[in-house]
Amino acid sequence: MKIATYNVNGVNGRLPVLLRWLKESAPDVVCLQELKAPQEKFPLQAITDAGYNAIWYGQKSWNGVAILAKGMEIHETRRGLPGDPEDLHSRYIEAAINGMVIGCLYLPNGNPAPGPKFDYKLAWFKRLTAYSSKLLKKDIPVILTGDFNVIPTEQDAKKPENWVRDALFFPESRDAYKKLVAKGWTDALRKLYPDEKIYTFWDYFRNAFARDSGIRIDHFLLSHHFDKRLVAGGVDREVRSWEKTSDHAPVWIEVKDR
Repeated sequence: MKIATYNVNGVNGRLPVLLRWLKESAPDVVCLQELKAPQEKFPLQAITDAGYNAIWYGQKSWNGVAILAKGMEIHETRRGLPGDPEDLHSRYIEAAINGMVIGCLYLPNGNPAPGPKFDYKLAWFKRLTAYSSKLLKKDIPVILTGDFNVIPTEQDAKKPENWVRDALFFPESRDAYKKLVAKGWTDALRKLYPDEKIYTFWDYFRNAFARDSGIRIDHFLLSHHFDKRLVAGGVDREVRSWEKTSDHAPVWIEVKDR
């Protein structure tokens, strides 16, 4: 089974790019972030015509997450991250698909930092870490994936020195990611490629993609059930070069059936 995550940076504005990629890459399950569309404006018909069922959690102008599944039922298990009933941002959606639970997340950016947005980022991280522990205790196959807005290590940036004043690379952000993984998760791409430079995001400015000046902020975290089931993974870098594309590229893994 091929599972992908993709920050589309506007599902309607980038719909031709999304549909082209779905056709060419043919993932079985897709997690989308930054829909930037209210609930009623999600392009369900186009997604259905492409062969996918979908659940989504929209929000006007910002945020928004969705899970698509090709020819499989999606049973929604959670909408919104627990721990703060006043947090109305559409940043987390979760579903049971084909014997596994998949959580699709869009973690707060945190800039400008320091400040309230960075405080919100760290608080959201704590809630995610606490909830992830509960998921692991259920002893079922779980995947947490999406845009974590964290550059975990210097290895995950072409020029780490350019990011030291950015919330994505603050020590507190990296420490929060490390603590999350330490709960019992496996960073899938790092397991597959421990020594390689891997990037999933290239800024629109300063010709970043052409210079390959990227960072890795889109991640797959796997429960131990996938220790022997993870067989492949990668980044569809070429999608970043398409016209009117997102500043992220799709990231994917392949797992064996049990």
